Amino acid sequence: MIRAIIFDFDGLILETEEASYQSWVEIYQSFGQALPFSSWLPNVGTTQGDLDPQAELERLAQSSVDWESVESRRRQIEDALIQAQPLLPGVENYVKDARNLGLKVGIASNSSNDWVTRHLKRLGLLDYFDQICTSDFVQHIKPHPELYLNALHALQVTADEAVALEDSPLGVRAANRAGIFCVAVPNPLIRPLAIREAGFQIASLADMPLATLLAHVQALKTQRAAS
Repeated sequence: MIRAIIFDFDGLILETEEASYQSWVEIYQSFGQALPFSSWLPNVGTTQGDLDPQAELERLAQSSVDWESVESRRRQIEDALIQAQPLLPGVENYVKDARNLGLKVGIASNSSNDWVTRHLKRLGLLDYFDQICTSDFVQHIKPHPELYLNALHALQVTADEAVALEDSPLGVRAANRAGIFCVAVPNPLIRPLAIREAGFQIASLADMPLATLLAHVQALKTQRAAS
């Protein structure tokens, strides 16, 4: 029986991934350089991606960069883009429906607690979440399963009693490693890519009501157990 739903944050509840990428694109362009998305992809969904955008820019520009000034400007670009973002489609209905269905509701995010709670307050959603597990309180972030294991412990449910909602391959992998059935809801940046490790994938939470999604998850779990 499903008793809890665990949300990722960046890219699932609020579109921050694209803002981060776009802020770096604008910085690269100011130095006459390009940052193709194919290079940025390993950084989607994590703060510890394979691409070091600072080192890569210095390599391309063949010069050192005043990073204190540049990072301040990049942050301003990113913050302005994120502040203009509304909730992603379907999120509000999902958290309200989860409450009405008696589910426990959590977040497992690679971002900081301050980042997540600040935006949840701004969006009027903070009180809907029973537990918020963020990078401040773990040694390993996604794709390591520690964040999801912490969320399970905090929500007092087993992996078999939870469903995870993720937008990135790294997040899906983390949920799987924690033994949690994961539904992929890819953000626009990676929507063209198949997230093969997910239990199944939908384009948006607005495309499938929560009750329908839970019934589909339970049917797939029952089918797997019988096979």
